[in-house]
Amino acid sequence: MSYDARRLYELLPAVYRDRDARRGQPLAALLAVVAEQVAVLEENLEQLYDDQFIETCAPWVVPYIGDLIGHRPLDRGAADPVSGRAEVAHTIAFRRRKGTAAMLEQLARDITGRAARAVEFFALLATTQHVNHVRPRHAYAPDLREWEPLERLATPFETTAHTADVRRIASGAGRYGIPNIGIFVWRLGAYSLTSSPAVDAGPRRFRCSPLGHDAPLFTRPEPEDEVTHLADPLNVPLPISRRVLDRYLRHYCGLDDRGRARSIVVWRDGQAVDPDEIEVCDLSDAGGDWAHTPADKVALDPVLGRLAFPADVADVRVSVHYGFGGDVGGGEYERNVPAADEHAVWREVAAPASIQASLDLVTGGGIVEIADSGRYAESLTIRVDADAQVTLRAADRVRPTVVLDGDLVIRGGPGSEVTLDGLLITRGAIGVPADAGNALARLRLRHCTLVPGIELAPNGDPVHPDRPSLVIDLPAVTVEIERCIVGGLRVDAATAAGAVRVTDSVVDATAETAVAYAAPDGAGPGAPLTIVNSTVIGKVHALRIDDATNVIFLADVEAGDGWPSAVRVDRRQQGCVRFSFVPLEAQLPRRYRCQPATAEDAVRVRPRLASPRYGQADYAVLQPSGPIEIRRGAHDEGEMGVFHHLAEPHREAALRLRLDEYLRIGLEAGIVHVLDDGTRSER
Repeated sequence: MSYDARRLYELLPAVYRDRDARRGQPLAALLAVVAEQVAVLEENLEQLYDDQFIETCAPWVVPYIGDLIGHRPLDRGAADPVSGRAEVAHTIAFRRRKGTAAMLEQLARDITGRAARAVEFFALLATTQHVNHVRPRHAYAPDLREWEPLERLATPFETTAHTADVRRIASGAGRYGIPNIGIFVWRLGAYSLTSSPAVDAGPRRFRCSPLGHDAPLFTRPEPEDEVTHLADPLNVPLPISRRVLDRYLRHYCGLDDRGRARSIVVWRDGQAVDPDEIEVCDLSDAGGDWAHTPADKVALDPVLGRLAFPADVADVRVSVHYGFGGDVGGGEYERNVPAADEHAVWREVAAPASIQASLDLVTGGGIVEIADSGRYAESLTIRVDADAQVTLRAADRVRPTVVLDGDLVIRGGPGSEVTLDGLLITRGAIGVPADAGNALARLRLRHCTLVPGIELAPNGDPVHPDRPSLVIDLPAVTVEIERCIVGGLRVDAATAAGAVRVTDSVVDATAETAVAYAAPDGAGPGAPLTIVNSTVIGKVHALRIDDATNVIFLADVEAGDGWPSAVRVDRRQQGCVRFSFVPLEAQLPRRYRCQPATAEDAVRVRPRLASPRYGQADYAVLQPSGPIEIRRGAHDEGEMGVFHHLAEPHREAALRLRLDEYLRIGLEAGIVHVLDDGTRSER
């Protein structure tokens, strides 16, 4: 039974309550304190009961429960975000099924926190079959009349037989050997877009991407109910091919029996389009038009993310999934949005309401929260009174797109602050002009994307590659950028009072020879910079770098650009650059364990990004086959760059240790990192 202050007060005899009321209720105040402590005690008792079960116990209890069953915890490092709770919960089941493919697959999921599939390569070897053990489907050569085995060729789901490969799989050299087991781990995740307006691309034509570019649609991974189940294509975040979608349309499209969205749902004028009304087509460009547009059905191309309708439609929305490497730049993931002060002015926006109208009501301080993943096309200006704080943010687990008509201009009085959180901003930059009366003190960006190149063309190229995303003309403004993707930065350094701090972010000037960070003129030094766990694509000129840790500076000079080096700092007497990749000729403060260390390493020790272009699924992700000095060169032996917080090397090391414990004698396992559909897997 729960006892709050009111219930405890009502247990007192009426004579004491009357006397207390006449004296100003000091007894009621005392019982309020007692009730607060009773609530703490009740919560503690409930947690003590929950701590008896691995599913509900507090994190600190997990190793103690593991010790009861002889589980040996791994030293993952402080940076590893994966909890050991799932592994402890499955330890007994692992021991019962030790060495089986399903068990190894579940182990990989528990250790890495990612989708995985175990493949016994010895089962895919081309062998002479015994007449008493004939496998009719295990032919030496593939049947060219069956499309699906050819579609799955060289992926984790292939069934085609191969000749033997005697190279060791643990070294990353071979696959199809007698003792080999491959553990495929998906490096990318499938991120949802729920009821997002499709972008008009012409008469009755639309693109699913909110930025209006061609982007593949990904599978929403279905959870596996049993540890004995081997993952199939519906259980991992694969890009969806046309043939697969056409064959298994109802597995991927529409709503399930419970009304939940599958991987793809198309909404036409508020109604979900039935899969029977959808025809999978190749809608590639053909002579200035889209090819293979049907006359009576809704055409869907999952490879390009395109839609075509047989008749005019007023409102088209999609619930789809796209691939990306981590929780950076905003999205429908848990962002830990700070709770609003109960006294703060609160305005909620949902399409088709105006963001600007709500911003005009909170100039004295407050929060404007966008409640959906809609598309808002308008011209925005943020004004803040002196000593006030204004926040424009997305609600948790939504991703609105703000399509600017011109630049977003921010002005504030002395001591004012502005925070942007969870927004995807395109077709305009953010500017803080040095107008008379503008004295903005601080600008924060959290989980935002300021599209590099301002906007994307239909083919994904940046439309304005030379334009910066953020221009701060006003001196002495403090800028904080956290978990963001931004284009070039231009920050005034007229005074040293202002400073820029970038954490777990990408600063992308769209080319290594473009300017990623400098003064507003694009050549002079930008404000003092602190940058941690980030990736910078483009040249950097800063007045001072106070700290650069675990940073990748991908920068280069071109003939005649007037830059003596691609990364340079004017005041080099203070600050430090450590555990980072910087060009060897960079003009920096003192370095500590940076790469490359020598001229001989300059070519070999160079970060290899799976894709340096924003808009692609593997954007800014390090190739797993890249140099070990970059993948394990951070201060905690993690990878350098924007995805350092994912602790990928620590996850892999932990998985290798556990595989040694659970593998059958004589077998050898290799970890294969999958960046898309498996055809570009890297060990």
